[in-house]
Amino acid sequence: MEPKNKKILLHACCGICSGYPINLLKEMGYEVFVYFCNPNIDTEAEFARRLEAQRIVCNTYNVQLIVEPYNHNEYLEDIKGLENEPEKGRRCDKCIELRLIKAAKKAKELDIDVFTTSLVISPHKNYEKITELGGVLAENNGIEYLPQNFRKQDGFLKTNKIARELNLYRQNYCGCEFAKV
Repeated sequence: MEPKNKKILLHACCGICSGYPINLLKEMGYEVFVYFCNPNIDTEAEFARRLEAQRIVCNTYNVQLIVEPYNHNEYLEDIKGLENEPEKGRRCDKCIELRLIKAAKKAKELDIDVFTTSLVISPHKNYEKITELGGVLAENNGIEYLPQNFRKQDGFLKTNKIARELNLYRQNYCGCEFAKV
């Protein structure tokens, strides 16, 4: 696939995790659109703090930001019965699935042929599982999923360096009330 001037929707879990992926995708020749869709975030105030960090990153790298309105009840309904699951368990799988389903649908709606997610930059997330799900959702929606492992070549370190340089808000939990430290 030749990405030159090809649009890509990057689902962004937060500003911290999206800096390096945005840079890398632009270097690969993509026109990047960032999709901030995170109904898992437990409060509207936390959502606003994370969204502001995302705005800073998008403004810095001159990419369009598309924001899904805050709707925590959607997440709570989706994970009902899984509230007591351990971290990295079925609740987390459902959370990731919800956000990737919405990202695939948003890409299709916006006539963007490729999507991916910044979730895979985290060493706490299962790259293979997310990539497999992305591929299935892409096929179901008639688009492509870019299986880019943003962790490679010190991606996690690079994205954290960007976050420090931009003085971004740094959260200490994934966003849901069940994962708070």
